[in-house]
Amino acid sequence: MITWGDFYKVMSAMVPLYFSMLVAYASVKWFNVFTSAQCSGINRFVAVFAVPVLSFHFISRNNPYQMDSQFLLADTLSKLSLLFSLSLWLLFFRSATLDWLITLFSLSSLPNTLVMGIPLLQAMYGHFTHSLMVQLVVLQSIVWYTLLLFLFEYRAATFLIRSKFPGPTAASIVKFEVDGDVISLDGRDVPLRTETETDSHGRIRVRIRRSTSSAPDSTLSSSVGLATPRLSNAEIFSANTPLHLLQSHHAGAAEDIRFGYPTGSPRVIDYATSSDACSLQATPRASNFNEYEMTMPRSPPLWTTSPASGGRNYQQLSPGMCSLNVFSSKEISFRDITDIPMLEEGGAKDSVGTNQKMPRALVMMRLILNVVGRKLLRNPNTYSSVLGLVWSLISFKWNIGMPSLVNSCVEIVSDAGLGMAMFSLGLFMALQPRIIACGAKRAAMGMALRFLLGPLVMAAASVAIGLRGPKLRAAIVQASLPQGIVPFVFAREYGVHPDILSTGVIFGMLISLPVTLLYYVFLGL
Repeated sequence: MITWGDFYKVMSAMVPLYFSMLVAYASVKWFNVFTSAQCSGINRFVAVFAVPVLSFHFISRNNPYQMDSQFLLADTLSKLSLLFSLSLWLLFFRSATLDWLITLFSLSSLPNTLVMGIPLLQAMYGHFTHSLMVQLVVLQSIVWYTLLLFLFEYRAATFLIRSKFPGPTAASIVKFEVDGDVISLDGRDVPLRTETETDSHGRIRVRIRRSTSSAPDSTLSSSVGLATPRLSNAEIFSANTPLHLLQSHHAGAAEDIRFGYPTGSPRVIDYATSSDACSLQATPRASNFNEYEMTMPRSPPLWTTSPASGGRNYQQLSPGMCSLNVFSSKEISFRDITDIPMLEEGGAKDSVGTNQKMPRALVMMRLILNVVGRKLLRNPNTYSSVLGLVWSLISFKWNIGMPSLVNSCVEIVSDAGLGMAMFSLGLFMALQPRIIACGAKRAAMGMALRFLLGPLVMAAASVAIGLRGPKLRAAIVQASLPQGIVPFVFAREYGVHPDILSTGVIFGMLISLPVTLLYYVFLGL
């Protein structure tokens, strides 16, 4: 039975986190304390230092030789069950698309365990849940987010191949070579082009390179401009930032219009928590999410169909062309600028032809793993998770403690990690014109997946594995945590239902506390 003392203990753990989020929200929404550039700096710190060091701090102190295999197996079984069910849906239903498979899997199985799960579960069920949540964080960071990134890159590779090698031609591809400066196959950072070489046996070798490469055009046997603006997954920032917050940032900005869209926009409101969470580049990559607004004063935009991505190309009208007002002068919503129709949507599954072939599975696997590996190497959380796991293996194997000097350096940054992560979410929420960006029906669907289906599947998997007592209750409550940030970062970068994931992050964070408390009380009866 849950007592008032238990309830107060939970509230004492969670209210400070929500207070940090509320302070950030009020500082931007009501008091205009921070400018867009200052928000960028705050959230860059969270991405590059606070969250990775926080992850390292938790993982390095967790004993990997005492992992709860039963608890981890239950979590793995629940995720695999959802993924298997969605895969069957994709195979046997014409209305199903890979985009929806990715979105539904993200909503139902990837909660915010690091920031919300550790303090909440520890307050509810005791210190033993701290180790369980850290184990889930390791598994989520190394396995499930990598799998999610693999699915996104597979989707991008499929569109690229269908656009450049329609029909049976793609089946003859035996090798892909990807230039070192190509980080993603979706071509949103810069347009991509392909070079092909065919031998006497009809086997094709393909080189994928940025269209900004210095190679002469005469050497190219084919090229493709994937001209859908890319969303930098280095930061979580507001896609819906009101124009008045961006005017100072856009003033005097020079535009370089190439392949149908600007490629030289300044950095706008940068948020980061994970994913590619830091581009380890000499020059920070410009965020293209708000490039639409930059061109508005000169001429209105025009959306056209992109054969490569199945989405929309952003083009600049000449002064003599007619005006087409797409964006409101007051706000920019996800529905206006980020809902990029996929090739399969709208009954377009047959648009590529029934005889479309793909390269052999091994060839595709090598291509996608190559690109995924490059993105992981640019992610500070990859290094923090791996280094934390390696140190814990060494430390608990030979009983070696971390030097006090290093430990103090880690603690002083990690102590700020939880509060700064919630502060970043507050800034993100304040920069949205509306909390529900995807419409009421899709928002309700997302909340049902997040807070009903996820816990239900987790409960079934846990019971099947044999979890009982506090561990079973902790597993169910953990599955009812709010939406994780990393899936939204990926969704925004690849243009796959970012409005739904944004609503899951924002609205889910607001209702997660009462929902988890209801689960806590119900399971304690």
